[in-house]
Amino acid sequence: QVQLVESGGGWVQAGGSVRLSCTVSRRTFRLYGMGWFRQAPGKEREFVAAIDWSGRNTDYADFVKGRFTISRDNAKNTVYLQMNSLNPEDTAVYYCAAGGDGLGYRDKHAYDYWGQGTQVTVSS
Repeated sequence: QVQLVESGGGWVQAGGSVRLSCTVSRRTFRLYGMGWFRQAPGKEREFVAAIDWSGRNTDYADFVKGRFTISRDNAKNTVYLQMNSLNPEDTAVYYCAAGGDGLGYRDKHAYDYWGQGTQVTVSS
């Protein structure tokens, strides 16, 4: 059983920054592609960012480019999402996901495991 645990969410003012972390229970973490998604009330879960097993290849949704950075530390079984210049439209529950083939995808159906999510609320 693979468990993903997100942390780092909370309240932040517009223009502020938050760093989310997602720790994976398996030592085989280094083989997984990882993604971050978010879901706002009444909306579909949407892609935010992805990173492959090596950390050398990343992908971002257009609405976060230049503001968010995804990274990973395979020694700590952890993937991060650094979020800067936040605005109220970024308010959502943020989820991390792990995929067994090592690549990062925009399609949420490509991932095998999901965390429970962490709430990020940006006030204006």
